[in-house]
Amino acid sequence: MTEPVRGIVFFDVDGTLVSTGSSSSHLAARLGHREALDEAERQYADGTLTNRQVSEIDAAGWRGASTTAVNRWLEDLPVLDGVELVVAWCRSHRVAPVLASLAWQPVTASLARKFGFVANGGPRVGVTGGTHDGTVAEHFDEFDKRDAALRYALTRGVPIERCCAIGDSRSDIPLFEVVPAALALNATGAARAAASSAIDTTDLSAVVPWLETWLRGLD
Repeated sequence: MTEPVRGIVFFDVDGTLVSTGSSSSHLAARLGHREALDEAERQYADGTLTNRQVSEIDAAGWRGASTTAVNRWLEDLPVLDGVELVVAWCRSHRVAPVLASLAWQPVTASLARKFGFVANGGPRVGVTGGTHDGTVAEHFDEFDKRDAALRYALTRGVPIERCCAIGDSRSDIPLFEVVPAALALNATGAARAAASSAIDTTDLSAVVPWLETWLRGLD
């Protein structure tokens, strides 16, 4: 979406678009380190581990996997029903649907290709000659996520007052705190407290009425 837009909606991935577990857990099941990663993500959720530590644990499990294999495994990443409808609504209303996530960049690139989101930032696993080397080439935490979203809005010439965010967890809170409207979707208590609204649903299209109210408020 390169034409002028009326606003931007930032979508989280894990726990928001991805319907069960996380995209990292989905890949770790194929890479063979899902149990270790799930435990690390539980510890991140309760504050025992940092995002950086979880990324290093996860990236180590990617060692030796080809980029081609990872992209193939992402083709069946489970997402909520209604994703296509929400992206279509965004584009028909000249709203940019941008991913703001701590998911690895291959994940956001895959979702962008499949559904039409705009990929923006995220951590990277090191790659050498088409094979992942088990290192973190670029760390990316919840504050980087917020800052990448703000930079994207700036490059599109969209004031933050015309942006909103949809997410579910601790990593969304810094972004929730800077946008004027935030929707906690199937969210933790902390994310609900930081958001302006909250819903629980198994179909992403349930967010459209909230988005319509937000967009009307921009006129």
